[in-house]
Amino acid sequence: MSAAATRSELVVADAVVAGVAARAAVAVPGVVRVEPGLRGLVAELTRAGRQLWTGFETAPTDGVRVLRDDGVLAVQLEIAIGPERHAGVVATAVQHGVIRTVREQTGVRIDEVSVLVVDIEPEAR
Repeated sequence: MSAAATRSELVVADAVVAGVAARAAVAVPGVVRVEPGLRGLVAELTRAGRQLWTGFETAPTDGVRVLRDDGVLAVQLEIAIGPERHAGVVATAVQHGVIRTVREQTGVRIDEVSVLVVDIEPEAR
């Protein structure tokens, strides 16, 4: 058997990258949750329909989109944060955490992480 015949390629599905990114984001101090915006709600309806049709359950990735374009991998997250930390500091920490965690757990290199803060939760009373 030649070396070329024994090579294999590992492909990590976008849903796996999205799931790891979502868990990495909520692990960042100051993040309350990954929040599906309007686009996320539409995606959730589509995902629910696909689950009913196929009988398979997909990973919960509300508020996370994975985009591939010409070899560039981008992740977009929509998050809700608490009031105790500055939004820019939390968003930057999410970017770094997602890049690091996805690389460690999947071997996939993310080229871009966009974070949109869609809500700031009020303090608990």
